[in-house]
This record gives sequence, structure tokens and C-alpha cells, in this order.
Amino acid sequence: MENDMMLFFVNEIVKIDRGGPESRVGKLLAVEKDYITLLTKEDGIIYYNRHHIKSLTHNAKNLVQLDMELEDFEFIQAKDFASVLECLRYRWVKINRGGPEMLEGIMDEVNEHFVTIISNEEVVRFSMFHMRNVSHKAIVGNQKQHEKEISSDQTNKNEKGKEEKTSNDEKVNIEEKVNKDVKMNHEEILGKEEKPHHEKKINKLRERLTRSINENE
Repeated sequence: MENDMMLFFVNEIVKIDRGGPESRVGKLLAVEKDYITLLTKEDGIIYYNRHHIKSLTHNAKNLVQLDMELEDFEFIQAKDFASVLECLRYRWVKINRGGPEMLEGIMDEVNEHFVTIISNEEVVRFSMFHMRNVSHKAIVGNQKQHEKEISSDQTNKNEKGKEEKTSNDEKVNIEEKVNKDVKMNHEEILGKEEKPHHEKKINKLRERLTRSINENE
């Protein structure tokens, strides 16, 4: 497709192709020599090889709204599609959106003829000519909200853990206090009475001190 025509729709909501697994609706972020960058709700950022784009539809009436936060995200800005792939080396990528030629894995080697993908313990050499688009994991929209929810859940768990620890610490302190008081009285009794006579008194003292502390909580 003509470069000048596509530049006119940068920062607009567009639909790539009319249908099929490669069709997506999103915000057109950039138009380069042989590829475009599209921000989508389903896949995050997708880099489309312009050679395979059949049509571009502009949503003139704004019938499609993307529920995404557009702040604080980055995308690759390279001179051509091959350079984009080079920037994605050693990242988890998805090549094509669907069909038998869809592939996911770690991007390894990149050259002018093919790329090498490590997928499920297989080494796949994928023809550069047949690569319609590529994407990698990006945090946008609902994913950010999901991260906030995870963070909130973790905070709640930490607070609950602190409360449980505090409760356990208080229990330990009570036990230590009882044992300390019993020991003091034990030593005092030992100085006055023989062992067969004081054990019963020690047990009663422990029960009385424990009951007294529990009533004051």
C-alpha cells in the first residue's frame, strides 16, 4: 500500500484487512518503509509486514473504541521490518495471528532470508517472505489493571501475614510472661519446701496466672 496514504492515518483507529486471522483493529502508531506498527487490544503491539497488507479501513465514525491506557508504553522504531526482528532477538514472539503458519517461541537468528524460532524444543526456520506480522508481549490496558489487582492482592496477603505474626507474637509474649512468673514463684517455693510438696502448687499457680492474663485481653 502507498506510504503517503497510510501516513495520513497515523494515531487513528484503523482495521487491517477485511477479515481472516490476520485482521486486527487498533491504533496506527507508525508507518515505516516496509512495515507498520499497530496497537491492539488483543495482542498489544503488532508489527505488520506491509507487503502482506491487503486493505486498511479507517473508522471514520469512531464506532470502535479501544479500552486501553496509552501512557507509558514503548514500541520498536526501526528503519525496516528486518531491523524490527533483529530488535526482538531472544524475546518470546508470535509470528502471524492464526492458521497453520502461526508460530510462537523465542526469536533467535535473523537474516535476510529467514528467522530461527525456538519453539517446544524444536528449531524452526521461518521464511522471511511468508512472515505477515510479528508481536511480542506488551503491557497495555486491562493488563495494567490486572497488575494493579495482583499488587493489591499481594499487599492484602502481606497485611494478613503481619496480623498473624502479631497474633503469634502476642501469644508467645503471654506464654513467656506466665513461664517467667511461674519460674520466680517456683524458685521461691523451692527455697521453702521439698519437691514432692511444691509441684502441685506450681501447677495451680500456672493455671491461675494463665486464666488471669486471658481475662485481661
